[in-house]
Amino acid sequence: MDKDTIKKLFPKRKSDSHKGNYGKVFILAGSEGMLGAAILTSRGALRAGAGLVYLGVPKESRDIVNIATPEVIVAGGNSAQEFKDSIFKTGALAVGPGLGHRRVIARDLLFKLSDEKFSLPIVLDADGLMAFINDINSLKKLNLNLILTPHPGEMSRLLSRKPEDIQKNREKIASETAKLLNCVVVLKGHNTIIADQSGELKTNPTGNPGMATAGVGDILTGLIAGFAAQGMSPNDAACAGAYIHGLAGDLAAEEKGEYGLIAGDIIEKIPQAIIKVQKDD
Repeated sequence: MDKDTIKKLFPKRKSDSHKGNYGKVFILAGSEGMLGAAILTSRGALRAGAGLVYLGVPKESRDIVNIATPEVIVAGGNSAQEFKDSIFKTGALAVGPGLGHRRVIARDLLFKLSDEKFSLPIVLDADGLMAFINDINSLKKLNLNLILTPHPGEMSRLLSRKPEDIQKNREKIASETAKLLNCVVVLKGHNTIIADQSGELKTNPTGNPGMATAGVGDILTGLIAGFAAQGMSPNDAACAGAYIHGLAGDLAAEEKGEYGLIAGDIIEKIPQAIIKVQKDD
């Protein structure tokens, strides 16, 4: 992966376009004490350029989240069924950040969507992945267009392998998992690895150690979903998301330093990162 490859994924926008031209994202995220994950994910999707973002949070938290995210359409619900109307309006889904005990909703939702032959991209992260801990066979049975975004710890729990095994064999494990589940795998960490359904690998060159802080992965989930909603293939959306995410982190670190970097700093640098990619050298 390099700048020239990523640049080709960002066509110039037409002057007569409107928000409906740039995709709709539905995000299932957040629980008591972890609503921030939902907010960060939605901001990542918006900064990716998605025209509309729907955010599904606990029913009792809807109003406070709505105040915190005025650009987002907030839906409240405590079951998969309550979000179905919002989901079928969208072009891509993101499921998992900060769900906590609500991960059972994610599992229920994915099985329902599989039964209904839902074909749009779904970014599965954090507690969405952990809904299938020690149960990868159920994940394999889902007939869905998945983009998995685990960090090494989540991958180790998903595959029932030691974290050190994951780190020692990142490329091999990412490739094998992508082929096994017929999905795109984004194995996060230093030089994030993206594996497509055939097992072909790409390595992301952007990012820095300052990004090892809470909430940063939620932003990546939103970015990938936002790019997928605008028509990028799952693999292209994963590559663009990882590259822009890391570049935004690098730009933020130049200004803030690595020690003081927080997730919000990265969100603020996403527009600048996209501009940097679009510019000719």
